[in-house]
Amino acid sequence: MKLLKMKITAALILMITVAAYGQNSTKITGTVKDSFTHENIPFATASLVDQHTKTTIKGVQTDINGNFVLENLPAGTFTLRIVYVGYEYLLKENIIIGPATGNFNLGNLLMEPSKNTSLKEVMVTGKRAALQNIDGKKIFSVNQSLVSKGGSAADLLQNVPTLQIDGNGNVSLRGSTGVKVLVDGKPSVIANGDITQILQSIPASSIESIEVIANPSAKYDANGEGIINIILKKNSKPGFNGSVELGGGTRDNYNGSANLSYQSGKGNLYGNYSVKNGNTYSNGFQYMTFLKPTDSVRYSNETFPSVTRNKIQFLKAGIDYSLTPKSILGISGSLNLRNTHRDEVLSIDNLAANSLPVQSSTRNNTTNNNGNSYELDVDYSQHFKKPKEELTFNFSYAYGNFRNFQEYQTHLINVNGQKSLPLDTPLISDIRNNATNYNIQADYVLPVGKTGQFAAGYRSQITLGNNNQYAYGVTGTGVVPVYDFTSFFSSNNQVHAVYLNYKDQIADFSYQLGLRAEDSHLNATFRSYDANNSLFADPVKVPSKGLYPSVLLTEKLENNSQLQFTFTNRVSRPTARELNSATDFSDPVNYERGNPALRPESINALELDYNKSWENISFTSGIYYNQINNVIKHIESDPVDGVVITTAQNLKRSTTTGLELIGHFDVVKGWDFTANTNIYERDNDAAPQFGIARNTGVSWNANVTSNVSLPERISLQIRADYRAPDMIVQDKNRAAFGMDAAAKYDLPGNRASLTFNANDIFNSRKWAFLRSSDDLLLDFERRTVGSRATLTFSYRFGTGAGSSKQPRKKEVRPDKRIDDAS
Repeated sequence: MKLLKMKITAALILMITVAAYGQNSTKITGTVKDSFTHENIPFATASLVDQHTKTTIKGVQTDINGNFVLENLPAGTFTLRIVYVGYEYLLKENIIIGPATGNFNLGNLLMEPSKNTSLKEVMVTGKRAALQNIDGKKIFSVNQSLVSKGGSAADLLQNVPTLQIDGNGNVSLRGSTGVKVLVDGKPSVIANGDITQILQSIPASSIESIEVIANPSAKYDANGEGIINIILKKNSKPGFNGSVELGGGTRDNYNGSANLSYQSGKGNLYGNYSVKNGNTYSNGFQYMTFLKPTDSVRYSNETFPSVTRNKIQFLKAGIDYSLTPKSILGISGSLNLRNTHRDEVLSIDNLAANSLPVQSSTRNNTTNNNGNSYELDVDYSQHFKKPKEELTFNFSYAYGNFRNFQEYQTHLINVNGQKSLPLDTPLISDIRNNATNYNIQADYVLPVGKTGQFAAGYRSQITLGNNNQYAYGVTGTGVVPVYDFTSFFSSNNQVHAVYLNYKDQIADFSYQLGLRAEDSHLNATFRSYDANNSLFADPVKVPSKGLYPSVLLTEKLENNSQLQFTFTNRVSRPTARELNSATDFSDPVNYERGNPALRPESINALELDYNKSWENISFTSGIYYNQINNVIKHIESDPVDGVVITTAQNLKRSTTTGLELIGHFDVVKGWDFTANTNIYERDNDAAPQFGIARNTGVSWNANVTSNVSLPERISLQIRADYRAPDMIVQDKNRAAFGMDAAAKYDLPGNRASLTFNANDIFNSRKWAFLRSSDDLLLDFERRTVGSRATLTFSYRFGTGAGSSKQPRKKEVRPDKRIDDAS
């Protein structure tokens, strides 16, 4: 009887417990975000674990917006555990649930990248994830790039997988040179918008991160074969913080930077200054063979060694202020100053068919390039009562003014095999450019249902430019205008756009659909002189209207794997320089000239990615296909009097099919490396009007970055890259290889460090190609002597610096904890 009573009592206790578990209506909600980018993290797993039995009571995945809801929860004391591959575990302990407990709204839960990469964060360099991939946008954290210390934005891009920089500073994405470079999400007027000069004009120490978007969604501008977005520093650590860097290197290269920020209460004040001063040495050759010569010259051989001295200064400052708990106003400004002096010597030998000299000469080119640009930004964001509903607004004004003054002194040495008295023919080119840019943008985000999100926006970009070239000949009596090379080009380039974007999630499947409408037109006037030295004007008009859809589909698979598909339709519009008919005569045997008849390219891009993660390995593979209609390429004309003119032309079509592989490997404790290879086939249609036959070719490129952590606070980094031969219309690009290395020592206290790096150790990076047509063979190579060594001292101060947090010990801890909810 006693035993029966005990059984009945136990059954009643069990029934009461079950009833308590079943009747509790407590909910736990929150949003999981990346601590670095503050991007939402979809498909993270949120589990409620009993703190006593260590058993999992309930688990869910975050939706496409990073939100999760745990409901119908039992009573007890629990730990909330959030897991996502590539991030440290996040724990929320001592969550006590009882019959009278209310709901828990945990707000934003920030996850920190771990040493291991993930499906969303596919690469890591150093201690933190250096490259994250969120919704098709790769975000490169530049503070882990030791080999780029003391360098420029171009040096940083050299270290970003999927990107390549050739020896002349040209940037390409998966072999495509049509990529557009933005600064803080907007076109830049630095160096009059020239991409190569923009990348050289921004010191690496001024950059917070670099975003690479191969197939941008409808939210982004439809212009270009992909986007590279350079995000400038905007410090936001609590309290007063700062850092300084001083560096010096071989060939009289020096750099320095200072970063300050103060955040307290409602405001965040920040400022960054960088300066870079150094020499660049380059050398190269240009060998031309005229297959259908019009005179006695059959060969023209040219060499052009040069020395360039650059001084670049960059300043950015701003303030963010919370007007109300849900609204923030930001005001910022930036200034870029650039001074360049270049001395170049061209040696030219024109030879007959029997290789005997017809004419030999040398030409001294002296260039002074000075310019400055500044930008003012106003940003406003408004949050509403409904969670995740947000309105953002940006207005920016930018202005740049540049002058390129060149003096050419030609010395004629040999005519028809006979020595000639030195004959000087001085020539001056004075190019003056200015540009004004306005950007107006508004974006609105509205949550729909439990997992959906609707976004809409408007953007107008207006760029006004003047590009004037003056040419003079120098005689014994003074300076005389050379009207053949004098011209004036004024342009008004406007792009007005609206977009709609919707994303949602169904179980493990998420989708994002977008449509962008753009109305663009570039109106310009080109003025030059006729045979009577009278000024006349030619109008230039390039209208471009279109609808540009985008699709992003993601399916989460089992065993830490994921499948993603993207489709985009885009356009690539000719630049003002490509439309300007002014003649660049700096090379006496190869002039360059714009083409006002150019029309925009039309681009269709497809990509299918598969991601897989193991304990110590993360792997990403992607198959992509790009088709470009109305391709813009630079074509060389038939030689006339030994002079070739290179002009941009529209060709029919080009397609690229490729495979990209990215892997991160944690080999052993203290050693990891990231490897990337890209294999693609390019098919170019024939252009018989320019003597170009259809051509196809397979090419590939690869890079490897290895990181080693040694005892005694020492870190090592080695990077190597290789670019195989490649065929682009007329040009067969030659292979190139480069290697960089760096070592870093953290001084005791974790406030100061010394970094020693060596770039292009073997001085092997170059830009070389063979260009061919029915009338001409051109063998070209330019090698910038990028080999240099730099020693940089860094010091950090303020509330965020120091050794009190012992970051090295923290990294081996698997869990990132936040305040208790009890």
